[in-house]
Amino acid sequence: MTASITRSSASGPERAVRFAVAALLLLWALSVRAESVIRSAEIVPGDGGYVLNADIAIDLNPRLIDVVTRGVSLYFTTEVLIERPRWYWLNETVARRSLDYRLYYHAITRSFRLSVGNLHQNFDELDEALRTMQRVRNWLVAETGVLQSGVSHEVSLRFRLDTSQLPKPFQVTAIGSNDWNVETEWVRWTFLPGAPGFR
Repeated sequence: MTASITRSSASGPERAVRFAVAALLLLWALSVRAESVIRSAEIVPGDGGYVLNADIAIDLNPRLIDVVTRGVSLYFTTEVLIERPRWYWLNETVARRSLDYRLYYHAITRSFRLSVGNLHQNFDELDEALRTMQRVRNWLVAETGVLQSGVSHEVSLRFRLDTSQLPKPFQVTAIGSNDWNVETEWVRWTFLPGAPGFR
């Protein structure tokens, strides 16, 4: 009797620890799966100046998928900041750009529409529209002459859901909610004009 009680009391804490570890692993796996990251980025010479190419991994959670499918527009932005270090003062900002997307469901055509400025593209599937946002190609971020040849520049890049452009009720809902927190960390790297960027 005593032995069986001792075994059951010992296995209880063990089960609790195993359950806690399993729960933490599950939460970690879900957070990794839903994480948005910048996989690669570079600034290279292009037409009229320097262009940015980047590959971004984004994952919308079920809440956001439901919202956009019901016709609410979601706004995303890719932001880049280029600075020139100064030993005697704060870094000098030489270029600041944003690439803004609007993603929404068009009920009449039963398609997802992705807008970048005045350009629009329709997609049958949401995943197709998301994949297009994930591939940034030939985005002009600095005109010729803005970046000094042979001088190191600091580049910062991130991608995020812009909740400030949501309808007011959704802005209130988004405050403090992880469901609406879709953004990458700032990725930073140093480059010389003409040299490859972060990969």
